[in-house]
Amino acid sequence: MNDPAVPVARVTLADVATRAGVSTATASRTLRGGSKVAPDTRQRVLEAARDLSYVTVMEALGGGSGPRRVVAVIAPFVHRWFFGSVMSAATECFRANGYDVLLYHLGTVEARDSFFARMPLAGRVDGILSLSMPLTDEHTLSLRSLGLPLVSLGPEIPGSPSVGIDDVAAARCAVNHLLNLGHERIALIRGIPEEVDFDFTPSAQRRLGYEEALRDAGVDLDPRLIASGGHSVDGGAAATAELLGGPVRPTAMFADQGEVAAGAVWALRRVGLRVPEDISVVGVDDHEMTQVLELTTVAQDVTGQAVTAARLLMQMLDDDGEAPSTAPIILPTRLILRSSTAPPPVVRRPAGE
Repeated sequence: MNDPAVPVARVTLADVATRAGVSTATASRTLRGGSKVAPDTRQRVLEAARDLSYVTVMEALGGGSGPRRVVAVIAPFVHRWFFGSVMSAATECFRANGYDVLLYHLGTVEARDSFFARMPLAGRVDGILSLSMPLTDEHTLSLRSLGLPLVSLGPEIPGSPSVGIDDVAAARCAVNHLLNLGHERIALIRGIPEEVDFDFTPSAQRRLGYEEALRDAGVDLDPRLIASGGHSVDGGAAATAELLGGPVRPTAMFADQGEVAAGAVWALRRVGLRVPEDISVVGVDDHEMTQVLELTTVAQDVTGQAVTAARLLMQMLDDDGEAPSTAPIILPTRLILRSSTAPPPVVRRPAGE
């Protein structure tokens, strides 16, 4: 007789899959009533689940009739413009196709590490969408060990499909626009999330694009023209104030996030500087606030990325977890010219010099 004081290990979907000799995705699809499962495979999975006394999520929740499909969306933020926009668009796409969505907000290193330590996804979801989630190699292995279809929006996860933009090219486009206007003292304002300790790949890639554009134009990189602030309007304003108080006054600024670009314009206007007559500003994203401020920007199709990623994940679920290709899907960006950029101001020299 079992000692009631001794906890009994919970049977997971992975246990069922191992016993049946199938992938976790196939086991999940079988238990949820998926149609694309061979009869003999279905029988093995059902027998394995019965032998192990495995209780599906639907049974535990008293689920109704018909298959119930669930996807997990993991994200570092829910309150930032980019993440809120992609989550909204992806969720609408999933729900329109009969999926439920579980959202996991992993906004701190502690929350992220705790999530991967306990890995609550096994047996609960059919697929996973990662939204620009900074992952270590250990976290990536944990996700892949689930055997579930996995798609990343943003940074690539080795062995899984991804959807995003070319962040290096987007930054190069923005900086080349300023170079073509005649600017050379071009500052970079980086929007680094201040509430977390992990780095974001897009910010690093956009800095690389900034440096490449200057180098290719023969302009020396001046570290005094690089400042970092929080991933917010206030962060952009703080970084701009730092640059204005530095030894080198820029004639133009490239902000690597939409909110950060808006903060730069706000800070410049607070000290009486005109945009673009005194200093030009260009950003990335085409945040709705940048439209109000008439900011020149390199726009990305946020909704398009979200829908593409969601459809790709659903396609994998329909094809028994097989990805059509692990090559990243790169959506185009485009430069939108507005009134925040112009040639650098002409410095008039005193007569006789």
